[in-house]
Parts: sequence; structure tokens; C-alpha cells
Amino acid sequence: MRIVVTGATSFIGLAVIEELLHGGHEVFAVVRPDSPGRKKLEGRKGIHILECGLDCIGKLADSPVLADSPVLSDSPALSDSPALSDSPALSDSPALSDSPALSDSLALAGRTDVVDWKDMAGRTDVAGRTDVPGGSNPVRGADAWLHLGWEGAGSANRQNPQLQARNIGYALESLRTAAAIGCTRFLFSGSQAEYGIYRTVMKEEGACSPVSEYGKDKLEVCRRAAQEAEGLGITYIHARIFSVYGPGDHPWSLVSTCIDTFLKGGHMEMGACTQMWNFLYITDAARALAGLLLAKAPAGVYNVAGEDTRPLKEYIEEIHGLCGGKGTYEYGKRLPNAEGVVSLMPDISKLTRAAGFRQEVSFRKGIREMLKLRY
Repeated sequence: MRIVVTGATSFIGLAVIEELLHGGHEVFAVVRPDSPGRKKLEGRKGIHILECGLDCIGKLADSPVLADSPVLSDSPALSDSPALSDSPALSDSPALSDSPALSDSLALAGRTDVVDWKDMAGRTDVAGRTDVPGGSNPVRGADAWLHLGWEGAGSANRQNPQLQARNIGYALESLRTAAAIGCTRFLFSGSQAEYGIYRTVMKEEGACSPVSEYGKDKLEVCRRAAQEAEGLGITYIHARIFSVYGPGDHPWSLVSTCIDTFLKGGHMEMGACTQMWNFLYITDAARALAGLLLAKAPAGVYNVAGEDTRPLKEYIEEIHGLCGGKGTYEYGKRLPNAEGVVSLMPDISKLTRAAGFRQEVSFRKGIREMLKLRY
């Protein structure tokens, strides 16, 4: 399948792209022109970079690279992917840039893996063609859209109403653009922050009372996009992502900070850490998201989390032990984050039924994988 990914250079974005490539899919990675993370994607077969900010995402409907090739409507879903049966991944198959029909529009300063679609505007050699914008009746070319792009996702910006509200418009415009280029499935990366302060198991059909602007706007996207998707004839998947960790995460995340501090023999001051918590390793998160997008999961909201829910203190102490008991820690010294004191107790039975998801990486194994990169 041909899949558009926004937020492609993010922690989760990079992991999902790896999962998609492994499944034999083509990825159109939407990146900001000034994105430092694009170097991780450049020059790789199966990845086609589209330079575009979220503020102009609608213009991708006129992107030549998304209009030049037909939608692969008969391509297999992830659950039927040959890559899951040990067949060659996309990296062993010809990239889209090898197509003669695309060689003109893909060339950019000698590069065939980076597309500046804006440079195609006003071209006079497309008149009458049916495979590019500007010709007649252009053929569209994408099957699914994964929307991970969101400005101000960090804790410091989660209470900024102006910044957070802009993302609603970006998400809805992305949904419309996805429909315009022929996508039949759209997955939006929601958040556990949509639930607000919970003391019971979090189920998708439960009431949501978000505290932060971040959670409120993610929930608003869920409401409005689900309604609009019906009119557009596109399946809308809303993935409420819980606490994901692993290599490549922000250095200031709780897990990364604990590991780095303990290994240096430092001291960690934390909150009470008595709340229930749930961690999901990055590769498991990528599998869950890819499964929801590409399998036959029906439209709706899905919790994306792990199977191991326990007091946060137990996770901290397990990290400390795996770091050889180095360093020290103290509870009750930090204030809660923007969402307040939240307990994460997700029910993932809906995800399991829809995408056949099972957690493969235990917390202990995940921390050991992170420690390997630090020695």
C-alpha cells in the first residue's frame, strides 16, 4: 500500500515507518523543509519525502508525486502482508522514484528521493496529461494516511490554547486532503490525555474530561473528524496512545531521564509515583498503529497501550535495578504535570480484537534494549 505519514521524523513516526517498510509498503513522509530529522529518512528505498508544513497540508492534494501513480486498491492489508511471512521487505523492491513516468517530477537538485512539489506549479509540459495536476482528470495515488503531526506536544506547551487549537484545523485539513488523494483509511494519533483524571479502567466508550488544552483539542479532533469522515467516505481510526518509551525518545522523558541519571550515579527527585501506569515499547506501539491503519479494523476509537499495568513506583524501581542499583531516587519532591496526577489503566481488548495485537516486548526487555545503546 501507499501510505502518507505526517510527523514522520517524530519518535513514533520513525518507528511506524520502519514497520510499514517491513510490511512491504511505500511511505510518503511529510516533513518540514527545515526538519533536522529528515536526514534519518533521506536516501532510503521505499520512502519518498514531501516537504510541507502542517500549515499548508491541503496543498498536498496537488502534489505531482501523489497524483502520478494509481491507488493500489488491490494491495494487501498488513494482516495479509507477505513481509509477515518472511518475504522480502520493500527495501528490496524498486522505489517509486525508479518509475520512468516519475523521473521528471521527482528530480530535485539531483535527488530522486526528495520532492518539492511546489516547484511543479506552473509547469507547461503537463497540459492534457492525466497523471499530473494541471492535466485532465488526474489519477490519485495513496491508500491510507497516518497523521502523527502535532505542534506543541511537549509538556511545556500543552496548556497553550492558541498553539493547541491550531492543530485541530491541521488535522481536519489532513483528513480532507487524504480523501482528495484517494485514501480510504485515516489514522489520527490521539492521546490518553483525552480521558482526563481517571481512577478506574479507561475504556474507549467511557466519558472523557480532559484537563490540558492538549487533551481537549485531541478530543475535539476525535469528535469532528469522525463526523466529517463519514461524509468523505473514509474510515477514521482514532488511536489514543498511552505512554510509549524506547530508543529515540526525548532525553527528558521519565524513562530516559531515570536511565541516564542512575547510570551516572545521580539523584532523581520525583512525584509520589503511587498512581497506576502503563508503558509500551516503541516497536510494539508501531505494530499496533500499523495494524489499526492497515488491517480491517472498523472506524472508531482504540486505546494503544501495553498489557502491563502497575504502580509507577514499581517501574522506577525496576529501572534502578537494571541500572545496577547506581544512583538514588526520592519520591514526593515534584509537582504533577499539566494533566495533574493521572493513573493510566487502559483496556486494550478492543485493539486486540480489531488488530490482533499482543505485547511482545516486556518492560524489562525494553529497558535492557535502551541500556545497550548507552554502553
